[in-house]
Amino acid sequence: MIGWRKGVKLVLSLILVLGLVLLGAYFYLEQQLSENSGLRQAQIFKIAKGQSAMQVLTSLKKQGVTLNGPAFKVLFKLRPHLAKFKAGTYEILPSMNRGQILQVFISGKEKLYSISLVEGLRWRDWMLQLQSHPQLIFDDKTVKTIAALESDLPSQSLEGWLLPDTYHFADGSNASLVITMAHQNLQLVLDEAWQNRALDLPYHSAFEGLIMASIIEKETGIAQERPRIAGVFVNRLNKNMRLQTDPTVIYGLGNDFDGDIKRKDLRTPTPYNTYVIKGLPPTAIAMASQLAIQAAFQPQATEELYFVAKGDGSHQFSLTLQEHNRAVRQYQLKIK
Repeated sequence: MIGWRKGVKLVLSLILVLGLVLLGAYFYLEQQLSENSGLRQAQIFKIAKGQSAMQVLTSLKKQGVTLNGPAFKVLFKLRPHLAKFKAGTYEILPSMNRGQILQVFISGKEKLYSISLVEGLRWRDWMLQLQSHPQLIFDDKTVKTIAALESDLPSQSLEGWLLPDTYHFADGSNASLVITMAHQNLQLVLDEAWQNRALDLPYHSAFEGLIMASIIEKETGIAQERPRIAGVFVNRLNKNMRLQTDPTVIYGLGNDFDGDIKRKDLRTPTPYNTYVIKGLPPTAIAMASQLAIQAAFQPQATEELYFVAKGDGSHQFSLTLQEHNRAVRQYQLKIK
């Protein structure tokens, strides 16, 4: 009887010791997760496809993250979900503890990079920017995406068909992702502007309004002036007057433009020279911002037909040719 009781006490003691050992092990592993990473500054860390959790830890250690390899090996056995890292590029911060770093890898929330595509630039300018971005891939897939988009456009070109904005993406993304996002955003803005356009506009399609928006974009960098400039251009089209806007001439000259527009340039016939042709040029001449698009479809009601640059980024607007000539003498020729 006494031996039986001693056996029970021994078993209970062993269970208690084992429980204490397991509890201690549990708290030790938890402590390993909550410990500071040891990083002194933010670092970019890449996990390749097929890389095991232990291989990732080895790479982390090389980058300065202090780890107890055997402890984490046990941890991954006990909690397999902690070892399910997703391939990608991540940013790890000094403020993160070890567990938080693992959670970042598990979540797949990669570090996002950005590219700012600025209004007023041409498609070829944007393409060079996309090609040179170190975190973007510009390859045959990109070229095919561009060709597919252009084949569905009335201009057969992406000129004007991408919305200026800052776009975010993960490292190693294809440039086609940014191009597609920018095109879809442009379509949304253009469709809404067309649906809510002012009455009696001289455009037969949203595309013509987009062409106008690109001209407005190139004519001024002052947001407040865009609707007023749009009003002048709309008035000229309604009166069957030539637009006579320098940016279209420059676009038509292409690589022949040397940075200084001359009288002979204004007389050189191209499909874009609005001193020679009537109406709008055949395509947009730049990427137009949302503000320029809105101005093209909601121009300011005015009877003005002329404007001239004042030299400070703004313009002097005129109702008559006589007023305009006076403004030209004052602001362009500096004759008082």
